[in-house]
Amino acid sequence: MAGITDWPFRTLARRYGADLTVSEMVASQAMVRHTAKSLKIAAPYPDGAEHGQESLVAVQIAGADPEVMANAARMNAELGATLIDINMGCPVKKIAKSHAGAALMRDERLAGRIMAAVVAAVPVPVTIKIRLGWDDQQRNALNIARIAQESGIRAITVHGRTRAQMYHGQADWQSIAAIKAGISLPVVGNGDVTSPQQAKELWQLSGVDGIMIGRGAIGRPWIFREIAHYLQKGSELPPPTWPERKALIENHYAQIIAYHGPVLGNRLARKHLAWHTRGLVGGGQFREQLNHSPDAESTGRLLTAFLAGIEES
Repeated sequence: MAGITDWPFRTLARRYGADLTVSEMVASQAMVRHTAKSLKIAAPYPDGAEHGQESLVAVQIAGADPEVMANAARMNAELGATLIDINMGCPVKKIAKSHAGAALMRDERLAGRIMAAVVAAVPVPVTIKIRLGWDDQQRNALNIARIAQESGIRAITVHGRTRAQMYHGQADWQSIAAIKAGISLPVVGNGDVTSPQQAKELWQLSGVDGIMIGRGAIGRPWIFREIAHYLQKGSELPPPTWPERKALIENHYAQIIAYHGPVLGNRLARKHLAWHTRGLVGGGQFREQLNHSPDAESTGRLLTAFLAGIEES
C-alpha cells in the first residue's frame, strides 16, 4: 500500500505473524532513473539496520512499458529482492492514466508482454496483483490469470472488486473462487478481511491458497496472529494487553522517525498514530492536536502525554 507499507510497517506486520510482506508500489520509470525515493522504497532494509533482513523481500513494481518493467525488476533483484510482484490492480486515477496498475487489465496483450518480459528478466519468482477487471462490462480477471499462467507467473493475488468500484461495495469472493477454479496457479484472495472469523469463512468459500490483508491491518497489525491462531486452533486470541499495545505504538513511532528522518517521518507518523489510537479514550482530542503538530519533537511529546494519560485513567 503506497505510503503505508514502508519498512517500519512491514517490520510490525512480520512481528505479528504476517507470512509475507510486500513493499510499497515502486514506479518502474522512477526506479530505472535511480530516484532516491524509489531506491529507498525498494531497499530490503535500512542501511546499517540492526534488526536483520526480511526473510523474503517482495517488491511490487508498476508501469506500462515491458522493457522498463523488466529493467526495474532486474534492478530490484540485484538489490536483494527475492520476489517481484507486478501491480495490475491499483485503481488510482494517476496510475491508470499512465496505463499502469488496473489499466493494464484493459489491454491483455500488453499485460502479457509485461509479464513475460519481467519473468525473463529475473531469476526470482514473479507474481501479480489484479482486480476482477476494469468494470462490470469487462470482468476479465480469469483471462488475465490464464495469460499469467502461460507467461511463467508463479502466483496471483486477486482483489475482489473492479477498478470502477475502487474500494466501494463488497469484495466479491465468489468471483475469486471462480478464478481459483479456473487455473492451476496458487491464488491469494484479497478484500474486506477484517476478522479471523471472516478470514476462515472466505478462505473456505473461495478455496484460495492464501489471504492478503491490506487495510484491515492498519492500526491493528495483530490481526495476522489472530487469523493464524483461529485457523489453526478454532479459538479467538485475546486482544493485546495495554502494555503491549503501548509498546507497539511507541516502537512504531520511533522506527518511523529513525527510518524516514524527522521531517518526512513526522508527516507519516501522524497518520499512523491516528490509526493506532482509534477507539482509545481521548483519541479524538489527541488526533486533533496531532493534526497541528509541526515537528517530530512536538509529536513525541504529545504521544508521551497521551499514553501516560491512558495509563493513569
